[in-house]
Amino acid sequence: MTLNAAELKALPAVIAEMNYLAAIPGRPRSYAYEPPAGEPRTNVRPDPHRVTVRNARAANGISLDVTGFGLVEHETAVTDFSDEQQIREIYYPESEALIRKATGADRVFIFDHTLRRRVPGQEDYRDGPRQPATRVHVDHTDRSGPQRVRDLLPDEAEELLKGRVQVINLWRPIRGPVLDSPLAFADARTVPFRDYVPSDLVYPNRVGETYNVRFNPAHKWFYVPQLRTDEALLIKCYDSKDDGRARFVPHTAFTDPTAPADAPPRESIELRTFVFHRE
Repeated sequence: MTLNAAELKALPAVIAEMNYLAAIPGRPRSYAYEPPAGEPRTNVRPDPHRVTVRNARAANGISLDVTGFGLVEHETAVTDFSDEQQIREIYYPESEALIRKATGADRVFIFDHTLRRRVPGQEDYRDGPRQPATRVHVDHTDRSGPQRVRDLLPDEAEELLKGRVQVINLWRPIRGPVLDSPLAFADARTVPFRDYVPSDLVYPNRVGETYNVRFNPAHKWFYVPQLRTDEALLIKCYDSKDDGRARFVPHTAFTDPTAPADAPPRESIELRTFVFHRE
């Protein structure tokens, strides 16, 4: 049953399990491809904790610069997200315009997109069907955010990096409302920088860096229940501006204990973007 806005706002918080980073010897590392013989796919180990996940629809002050994530309403003109041409020719331009309006940016550059569909029991490997990411993480770090600009826009990078640079993901359900594997966000204000753990993501031709996150009971979690296909989430993965505003937001998919047993598997698309400001 589809709920109206007042009913959605009235939904209570849920108690759910979040997979943080367990203490391990050495630096966390994961391979984005089949690893060399004798190497594990990852040395990351989960440290699960049950936390309260609050209804962001009922919260005040939710925004990219305050909490690190935001909710926008937007009706896409894409009719088939399995059509790569529609994604690039329709969804990319409309998403660039949406992000510029939401952030006041001078320029938005989309550098990647991922389609996900949860398959029960399937692990999330980049050489197979992409699954919801079920560990608390941030896609970029204080080092890898600027480095990706240099990697992907080498001729312009040094000039662009003189201004404010953000990495912002746009996340939208393809099928909605989302009941299965929704996204949760830790309010950036409640996550001290010491809780972020730089971690290697190894590709065949480069080594990226992400943040895993250590558990801290001070983290305050939110989600947007029953996200619709005419809504999207903005996720801040990096911000060069270090003046007290949110710079990163830990996030993860989670199992909603209130979801019906027959909830359709989550399907979603996320765009990864550079957001440039001249300031």
